[in-house]
Amino acid sequence: MGFEHISVLLQETVEQLKIKPDGIYVDGTLGGGGHAYEVLSRLSPNGKLIGMDQDADAICAGSRRLREFGERAVIVRSNYADMRTQLRKLGIEKVDGIILDLGVSSFQLDTPQRGFTYRDENAPLDMRMDDRQELTAKDLVNEYSERELYRIIRDYGEDKFAKNIAKHIVSTRRESEILTAGDLCAAIRSAIPMRLQKSGGHPAKRTFQAIRIELNRELEVLKDSLDDMIDLLNDGGRICVITFHSLEDRIVKTIFRKNENPCTCPPDFPVCVCGKVSKGRTLRKPIVPTDEELKNNKRSKSAKLRVFERKEQ
Repeated sequence: MGFEHISVLLQETVEQLKIKPDGIYVDGTLGGGGHAYEVLSRLSPNGKLIGMDQDADAICAGSRRLREFGERAVIVRSNYADMRTQLRKLGIEKVDGIILDLGVSSFQLDTPQRGFTYRDENAPLDMRMDDRQELTAKDLVNEYSERELYRIIRDYGEDKFAKNIAKHIVSTRRESEILTAGDLCAAIRSAIPMRLQKSGGHPAKRTFQAIRIELNRELEVLKDSLDDMIDLLNDGGRICVITFHSLEDRIVKTIFRKNENPCTCPPDFPVCVCGKVSKGRTLRKPIVPTDEELKNNKRSKSAKLRVFERKEQ
């Protein structure tokens, strides 16, 4: 099965980058190379795109997709949290644009061996974005305390049955180790009233999301990386971030606004004395998929694109 991921908000993202033909751009979540391909198609022979991804399958697929662009496309296997370090290794200090597509790829979701899906009962509990990481979802589910499980299902899954789900996971693993998606789904179903399992989607959806986010430190990495990525931008450079759930979007919105208006002076001060200067501007409203895209790609349903433009200090 080939690495597949239909690039969400593709044209909107590329348009918002305001591409300079000889610019340097970074796709921090390369995936199948959809966004990267469109950017490279608009660059001159002097332009460059650095594609980064921590997923080995994405690196292989992206490399194949971008092969026609030769040296203009540089592929690096790395988490986008290490973007500054990786760019310095390439002799790059500043860039003209950055893309982050925070969605899980169709390949990851539809390949049972990757362990992201709750729809295949025999799928192993893996969920690692980077297979060089030792901890898997199986380890997390079987080793986290009931309190820790409750915390992540409540905070990252936003599931109102979080406490009961955590309790039933712990009860289940006392009898035998939870090894597969089916094992975990059974524990989750036992925690949710039957009358409520027929509405609102699959009962395990939120718990699987929570475990994946915790395992890969997705929100922590995003929160710790955005400020640094904004600092990597040249004057007029833009960062485009596509989110797929409220937790991610809240982080992006908050950090963009903080960089636009970092002043910490009390509201009644006549002038700013904290010395914190705006780094640029953010679009006030997120860009969402068109009706046509929603029709053609159901996984774009919750996508939001937020854009920040750097300005000279």
